[in-house]
Amino acid sequence: MTDIKQKKENVKMHLKDLRHNLKKMHLQVTEELILPKPGDVKDLMDKMHRLLKLIESK
Repeated sequence: MTDIKQKKENVKMHLKDLRHNLKKMHLQVTEELILPKPGDVKDLMDKMHRLLKLIESK
């Protein structure tokens, strides 16, 4: 697999993971009326930061 294809797959994987986590968090807030733990929010922010670094690195 070429470097560009590998990078694209990594981005897809990160986005899929973020989407899943955000969807889960959204359901907890809207349906169960449970606010996310600060650590969970920080973990998602860290994942988003890593994704941004991956996208920006060319």
